Amino acid sequence: MRKVIGIGEIILDIIFKDNLPYAAVPGGSVFNGMVSLSRMGLPVTFLGELGDDRVGKIIMDFLHANNMSTEHIFKLSEKKTPVSLAFLNDSNNADYIFYTSHSISKATSSFPVINQDDILILASYYALNPLIRERIVELLEYAKSRKAIIYYDPNFRKSHASEAIRVRPSVIENYEFADIVRGSDEDFLNLYGNTDPESVYKNEVQYYCRRFISTHGSEGVNLFTESIRMHFDTFPIIPVSTIGAGDNFNAGIIYGLLKYNIGYHDLATIPEETWRKIIRCGIDFSTEVCQSYSNYLSPEFVYRYKTVSKCNLN
Repeated sequence: MRKVIGIGEIILDIIFKDNLPYAAVPGGSVFNGMVSLSRMGLPVTFLGELGDDRVGKIIMDFLHANNMSTEHIFKLSEKKTPVSLAFLNDSNNADYIFYTSHSISKATSSFPVINQDDILILASYYALNPLIRERIVELLEYAKSRKAIIYYDPNFRKSHASEAIRVRPSVIENYEFADIVRGSDEDFLNLYGNTDPESVYKNEVQYYCRRFISTHGSEGVNLFTESIRMHFDTFPIIPVSTIGAGDNFNAGIIYGLLKYNIGYHDLATIPEETWRKIIRCGIDFSTEVCQSYSNYLSPEFVYRYKTVSKCNLN
């Protein structure tokens, strides 16, 4: 069975509402989506690091409870597990403060086996950080050589906007490796000062990667490929929290690629109707997560989606 491999930071998200702590949940840009995919019954492998501390133990227990392998989770005694503070505003969008550190340990040199048509996802500043950039490139080269589908989400936060010019060569290199690039209007505002999806695709992405998905919250989703330009409306909801919305949109797209049996050699010829179904999975996953303080799909949603709606994998 095809599997999903993800690499990224693991963080404990402490969520504040009206300046008071409301919840604390394990998180991380790629991590959130991988939890949802595991709950959907997919084989997932996550590569990351935790501190050998109390917060790290909480997250390890969470991984075990969600049937996620910890084989490639490295516990480092010299590192504290990262924490983020997420402050929800009146629209329930989050502003973040991150307390993180990145190790230069070579522990992550042990990569899992990647086969053709597996899917590798990477995202956020973790995929750009100079301290670990060499390992990221090694993983990308390995996945590319194995003809895995590489999915890249810049997820470029405002906190790193001052570094946009410096990291742009690494962003471009990630585009070159990627088979699909997905980003939000906020990402591209922070990277390029531009939120127009067609302009971003034409001037920043198209030369390196031909499949581009841009998300714009309540304004919908745009898809650009070699031959397709499509817009998709999102569902009108009043969100409880938008934390994890983009992460789970990514998970939904990956789920759709697997559900509709899209392999590495099929990417260039996906028809519009199949793209419509794949994007719908992304919107479904994202919409669900926006309606709770959780960073991932609820067991109730998983049951409905797989059993009641008959949307399980073929």
